[in-house]
Amino acid sequence: MSRLAEHISAPLAPRRGLNREQAAAYIGVGLSKFDAMVDDGRMPKPKRVDRRKVWDIRALDLAFDELPSEDTGDEVNDWD
Repeated sequence: MSRLAEHISAPLAPRRGLNREQAAAYIGVGLSKFDAMVDDGRMPKPKRVDRRKVWDIRALDLAFDELPSEDTGDEVNDWD
């Protein structure tokens, strides 16, 4: 098997740190929305690995858990 074939067929190692694009995709938003959420504190600031910014997947999970859920129960309707 060629080295390229080995590389392609090798499973990805689990990662704890994600780059900006991966972090945004992980929580299901675009880059500009992710940047806004980091700026306003809804998502964590990145860690620094030398000059790279890396988001801790555990911190993303905790921040995501704190986001409000859509309330599907008794909603207050200002028009009633």
